[in-house]
This record gives sequence, structure tokens and C-alpha cells, in this order.
Amino acid sequence: MKKLDPKNLSAQLHYRASGNPPGTMPASAISNCFPGLEFDFRNVWRRIFVGIELHEADNYVTKTDRGFEHLLHHRLLRVDGHPLVVPVSGPQRPGADPIPLVTSANPEGVTFMEWSNALAEVLHAKAGKKVRCEFTQAESSLPAALPKDKKKVLVVELELRRFFAQGEQGDLAVIAEELAEPGELTQGLCSPWQNDYRECACYYWAASRPDYVSVEQGPQGTSVGINWLQKDRSPEAPQEYVLDNRTDTRLVSYDDLFRHWEESLHFQVEGRDHDAVAVSAGDGGDRDERSE
Repeated sequence: MKKLDPKNLSAQLHYRASGNPPGTMPASAISNCFPGLEFDFRNVWRRIFVGIELHEADNYVTKTDRGFEHLLHHRLLRVDGHPLVVPVSGPQRPGADPIPLVTSANPEGVTFMEWSNALAEVLHAKAGKKVRCEFTQAESSLPAALPKDKKKVLVVELELRRFFAQGEQGDLAVIAEELAEPGELTQGLCSPWQNDYRECACYYWAASRPDYVSVEQGPQGTSVGINWLQKDRSPEAPQEYVLDNRTDTRLVSYDDLFRHWEESLHFQVEGRDHDAVAVSAGDGGDRDERSE
């Protein structure tokens, strides 16, 4: 069988090594949302411009290098002609006409567009080059809209860093070291990691773990099962799903996860609890019998 050795960037990004599950791919990983469980992809954009550091989820300048201090705490409004903020409008009650949605925390009624969407086009065309960046004229702790007078902005030419590391044949399927240092893509995740299994009541984190388990068909034809985090999982326990609630003592708590996660978190095999301890003991017993 002829071995395939992908050379182009698209082939590298879409290649899944033997044994790796689908979740290891950028397009299907849980980390492809905001943020992820494996890593927080937003952190890669903070240093996309040479000289400044931006908030990972906003257009706010949080840090600058020497020579760029005048941009600290300003907001980046437009890059190479592409706006980074858009007006927000909608109905305030069902059936009402859309109106600008303003609040005391957002008096101009605008929202920032996520970095990967806002910069995709300009990054594809201008990576490694300087681009026109338009900032608010003054420091801006609150969201700021694009001024109607196009001259009322602070214009600076900034170099747009390359997203991918460079190899002998061009771009590699590796994030450039200048964008993210070791550990930075995971520094915003839960600490300790056990928090991930209790967050949150909106079931966002449930994407990476079982939820409705030990499911059977009930007498009325509907399904009957339990919550993966229920403490009483014995056959004698009622097959009743306990809704996620941080204060419900029937569910595993944060303290339970921190102190004895090995006993609290059960593996699921074909939808059923799998007692790894019992299996290990059984395997050991078999080995002892064979050794005798």
C-alpha cells in the first residue's frame, strides 16, 4: 500500500491520525466553541498584531510593547477596512419591532465580532504584512461604535502576524509560537479540572461527558434513566432522572469531585456503569488462578 505524505496545509489540517477520535479534529472538537474543554482557542488571537495584546474575546487593548503605549485601553474598531463591531438590534418583547439594544454597560448598542470570523479574510490576504488599524481616539472601557465621522479615529499601521508556523515548504499545521506560548491555550479553562464535570446548569459542559445513562424503555414506551452525576446508582434506586442542580444532595458535588473523583465518575460501556475497580480486581484474580 502506497504511503500518503500530505504536503499542503489543507491536507495536514484534515488529516486524522490512526486511533485519534473525531474530537481531535479542529472542526469537530468541543474546543471549536466558546471556549472549549480541551483548550480555549480564543487565546490564539491576543497577539495577532505585533506591538499590542488584545482581550481574547473583545477588541480591547490590554497590554502594549514599548512604542505602542498610546494604544493601551483603546479599542480596535476596523482592520484593513473590515469593521470589528456591529450594531445590535432586536425586539424587547415578543412581537415588537426591532430597536437598538442599548444598556448602561453598552450605551452605543454594539457588539464585537469574534476574532476568527472578523479577521479570516484579511489574515488570508495580508499575513506578515502591515495593515491599517483604526482605534478609538480615547481610552474606552465600554463597547464603542464606529464613529460617523471617519476621521475621528486613531490610525496605526500594525504588522499582522502569520497564524501558522513556517517550514521549508511554507505554512505548517502548527500555530505560530509568537501567538501562543506553552500553556496559554489552556490557562483559561477550569482549575481544578474537575470543575468541568459540574459546569454548568445550562448543559454546556455536558457535551464532553455522559448525561442520560442506564436508559431503558418504560412501561408507557417512554425512556427511563438517570443522571450520570447521581450518587445512588444501585439497581434498587428509583430510575428517576435528577435535574442538574448544584445544591441537590442527590447529585455529585464539587467537593465530591475534588476529593474522590475516581469513585464518583463512572465509565459508561454500552450505556451502563462500568466498575473499573471491580474489573481490575477480577482480572487480578484471574491472573492469580493462572499463576497457580
